[in-house]
Amino acid sequence: MIREEASEKRVPKTIESATDLVIVGGGLTGTCAAITAARAGMKVTLIQDRPVLGGNCSSEVRLWILGATSHMGNNNRWAREGGVIDEIMLENIYRNPDGNPLIFDTVLLEKVVEEKNITLLLNTAVYDLDKNSETESITAVHAFCSQNSTKYSVTAPLFCDASGDGIVGFLSGAAFRMGAESVEEFGEKFAPDKAYGELLGHSMYFYSKDIGRPVKFIPPSYALQDIKEIPRYKTFNPKDFGCRLWWLEYGGRLDTVHDTEKIKWELWKVVYGAWNYIKNSGEFPESENMTLEWVGTIPGKRESRRFEGDYLLKQQDIVEQTSFHDTVGFGGWSLDLHPADGVYSDQSGCNQWHSKGVYSIPYRCFYSKNINNLFIAGRIISATHVAFASTRVMATSAMGGQSVAIAASIAKKYSCTPREVGELHLKELQLELWRAGQYLPQTSISDPENLVEKAVSIDATSTLKLRELPGSDHWSVIKHSVAQMLPVKGKMPSVTVWVEALQDTELIVELRKSSKVFNHTPDVTLETKSFNLESGKQEITLNWSSAFGEEAYAFICFIKNENIKIQYSEKRVTGLVTVFNATNPAVSNYGKQEPTEDLGVDTFEFWCPQRRPEGRNLAFRLSEPIALFEPENIRNGLHRPVSGPNAWVADSADKNPQIGIRWNEPVTISKLDLVFDTDFDHPMENVIYVHPETVMPFCATEIGVYNCNDELVGSITDNHQTKRTIVFDKPITTQHLKVRVTNASSNVPASLMEIRCY
Repeated sequence: MIREEASEKRVPKTIESATDLVIVGGGLTGTCAAITAARAGMKVTLIQDRPVLGGNCSSEVRLWILGATSHMGNNNRWAREGGVIDEIMLENIYRNPDGNPLIFDTVLLEKVVEEKNITLLLNTAVYDLDKNSETESITAVHAFCSQNSTKYSVTAPLFCDASGDGIVGFLSGAAFRMGAESVEEFGEKFAPDKAYGELLGHSMYFYSKDIGRPVKFIPPSYALQDIKEIPRYKTFNPKDFGCRLWWLEYGGRLDTVHDTEKIKWELWKVVYGAWNYIKNSGEFPESENMTLEWVGTIPGKRESRRFEGDYLLKQQDIVEQTSFHDTVGFGGWSLDLHPADGVYSDQSGCNQWHSKGVYSIPYRCFYSKNINNLFIAGRIISATHVAFASTRVMATSAMGGQSVAIAASIAKKYSCTPREVGELHLKELQLELWRAGQYLPQTSISDPENLVEKAVSIDATSTLKLRELPGSDHWSVIKHSVAQMLPVKGKMPSVTVWVEALQDTELIVELRKSSKVFNHTPDVTLETKSFNLESGKQEITLNWSSAFGEEAYAFICFIKNENIKIQYSEKRVTGLVTVFNATNPAVSNYGKQEPTEDLGVDTFEFWCPQRRPEGRNLAFRLSEPIALFEPENIRNGLHRPVSGPNAWVADSADKNPQIGIRWNEPVTISKLDLVFDTDFDHPMENVIYVHPETVMPFCATEIGVYNCNDELVGSITDNHQTKRTIVFDKPITTQHLKVRVTNASSNVPASLMEIRCY
């Protein structure tokens, strides 16, 4: 029994600790940052004010993760973010293809608790901090957990604010902005006016469920009654089960930090009013058997504070794809601005304007310009309101968290500030990010410690010489213009395809390319051909005169004609994809209508993949084989397709494909990194969407590593990840290393993106 005498004041239990890096905010950004830093050898304390990790992608909010690769329509091919966020997405699709948000919670939690260098504090909110005013540095943060009535005081030399609202940055006095910049300040033609509003609002999601019998709904008294006045609700699709109504948005006219609870209540009114309308208006008879299964208890927040670093990313950087010397990541979401009045606005729910490819984000956006030991990550990074409209999305934010984590490990190594990492150790930072799986656009990376770069030769039992993809029984009407993307260099080969004319008609085919070889927007038309077709199936040969001076993707574009079917193949190959000109007017640069003024972006066409389990390539035959899948690709410094496949691909007939690395003299190897093709063109939405594949068909699943005596020295089984590492119990010395790979899919030849030996 515990009995205490009355006293004037009691102090809560306090736990004091010290660590290398404090990360405040356990959303996807903070989670990926913590895992990355812990693996880099740092002691990390991760402080999260919610009971689960993930923030907007957790079971509490249930927004699906998206970034540079999107199902919504853009021209960013093979642009899914790498590193820990990629590992998480692949693990989730492997375990959770049905998109259950509760299972995704477990994936995140498991990744964190498996890292012994991480101390995780859930349900713990930072409310104060200590600061050394002479050095303009934070020395400690103070937090409180309401669940165990305990205060935590954590000291560290480095801090990362990934909290969304920037509580640490705010308390420390870090310079920040809130609201939109004017057009005049940075010349951003997409900057909104006062009528449109300066902040993006919050959203509230709900799930509905068909229970197989009629169910009534009596709304709470606070449910919004005049819901019919909001025309957006007429777009409700019961098959979506309510959960895709991202436009249930409100709050952009309010203080999105301090008015969050007020915004939440208004959104609850809207959600229950919307459901009342769906159930009881009579306009949705298909909802009779549906019940309201779940409603969010906290809103998904889009925008509040943005903190200033040494560089402020702008609209022009995104649209023009500015090249930075200190690139540490990339984005690819559109400039996605929403009217501040949200669901009460008479305007479109969003205006999305895209660049022609992914854009770079410089390191100078990821630390405070005036607090010397504060990293900033997530949606609060140094960007204008317009640029933020793109950088804010979760996968992009998570990748930024990973960049911060590697920078923090270097700051610890050299006892320097975040700014000094960029000034003094930039090349090391970029190399370590690349090793961790990050893609850095327009940035050349060399790894002097990688023994593969010193190999005298790299060979293979076979190499794909792409001459054809055989046809299948699948023929599809050219409802939307469709293009086969092919990596080429030199003279463009002739291409033979098979079509069926449903009546006498004209087939128009264009050969296109991108104006920049690292983009995948077919904005340059090289040749156009037309064919007068008679009804029936027939073979068409396209003879081209064009040549490509450097490795690039050619687009063979078959222009929309619903009187023609074209044949597809079940075969898939690393670095090949078919794209469609199926524009989504809500998210394209055309918008709902042609722009009436110059907004600093092009109204170019969108060609994006259409997910199809049976295959995504047209059937074709080439006059000359494409020979761009050579073994040398595994050391070209790129581990995803960009202007070419950047992979070794074996011949389809090779039943035991193997790649060999040979040195002039024996080398000693302690560790082997292998990078596989896990379809970086797949966005892998973590919730709501159902995925037919749990292992990407291009991914090698069984790997054996052999020395020069053909002795097995390492292996990987049941692989479904992009990057796997084999650490040898005892370093091996060999002059010839062989890696045998097996792909479980019979329709996909085995491939490897990269091999690194240390």
